[in-house]
Amino acid sequence: MQLIFWSSVALIIYAYIGYPLMLYLLRSVLVRPISKGAYQPGIDIIIPAYNEERVIAAKIRNILSLDYPREKLNIIVISDASADNTDDIVRGFTKAGVGFLRQEKRMGKAAALGRGLAHAKNEVVVFTDASILLSRSALKQIVKIFHDPQIGCVSGEDHIPEGGGEGLYGKYELLIRNLESHCGSIVGASGSFYAQRRNLCPNFTEGRAPDFLSVLETVRRGFRAVTESTAVGLMGKVASSSDEFNRKVRTIIRGMTTLMDYRSLLNPFRYGFFSIALYSHKLVRWSVGWLMVVALLANLLLLNSTVYMLLMVPQIGFYTLAMIGWKRELTGMVNLPFVYRIPLYFCLSNLAAMVAALKYLSGVRQEIWESSKR
Repeated sequence: MQLIFWSSVALIIYAYIGYPLMLYLLRSVLVRPISKGAYQPGIDIIIPAYNEERVIAAKIRNILSLDYPREKLNIIVISDASADNTDDIVRGFTKAGVGFLRQEKRMGKAAALGRGLAHAKNEVVVFTDASILLSRSALKQIVKIFHDPQIGCVSGEDHIPEGGGEGLYGKYELLIRNLESHCGSIVGASGSFYAQRRNLCPNFTEGRAPDFLSVLETVRRGFRAVTESTAVGLMGKVASSSDEFNRKVRTIIRGMTTLMDYRSLLNPFRYGFFSIALYSHKLVRWSVGWLMVVALLANLLLLNSTVYMLLMVPQIGFYTLAMIGWKRELTGMVNLPFVYRIPLYFCLSNLAAMVAALKYLSGVRQEIWESSKR
């Protein structure tokens, strides 16, 4: 039982601390420089939208104001059968050269991206959500990486100024993504803002995570997927912990579905360190919730020892803080203190992975896209 307890604890620590530490220590050994240059190709900007009347006008104005030659931009907005005023708002920008496509029935984000991709005509495609506003130089910064012929996909960075659990977790993910870039390839791109060579774009199918799919297809075809820290976008936080929980469940189900399609990439003899990164960043991370349960149960069975009685205290304390934070949020507290915010987000994130795994194993697939309200 002690072996079970310590093995679970070790894997939890590895998932969140050991893996990034390993990347940090290996970055000078595995470092793969990127050749950046003054490179400004034609860009297709694809924006999928479903009931985005609150933000779509600001998004289009943002794209039109970016520091990039306007004649090199082909902007395409695809409405996934929006039932609000999204379509009329987008049509108001057609004179400014914004393309508009409508799917008459809900078909999902993958279908919207595929429809937009069918109308793409340039070397580089930028996929970006309606909910993120890009910094003025974001396009210049993200495409300059394609000066290196080995780069096939580039992720931007999405920043959440409000902070909160999602904002802090986002910063942690960006740290790992930058370390992975130094060592070869990132495991996943920012779904709200990333770019890819058009000839490497996959066939987007519903139920798969497009950003994850793009990275895996890029690596499978022998190219690198990296991140660019100066290509920044700003977005608001998800409205509540409940919304964030549901978003994570949907995202992880799509991620599991995508990874199973590309499970050959888990072979380290063929894909080297990327396979280890894929195991560490995805499979081990998705397992943390189960490992937390196993550690807690094993600890309960070891309470005849003073050492394990003491080890139970921080676990119970951590989960108690998470529950208090959840209760306070339900009663209307908007800005939770840090002491509640981190345990709550950590527990909800890992619970979401557990729920997603159960749904995936029962045959559930996330077929219809629901955009998160921020």
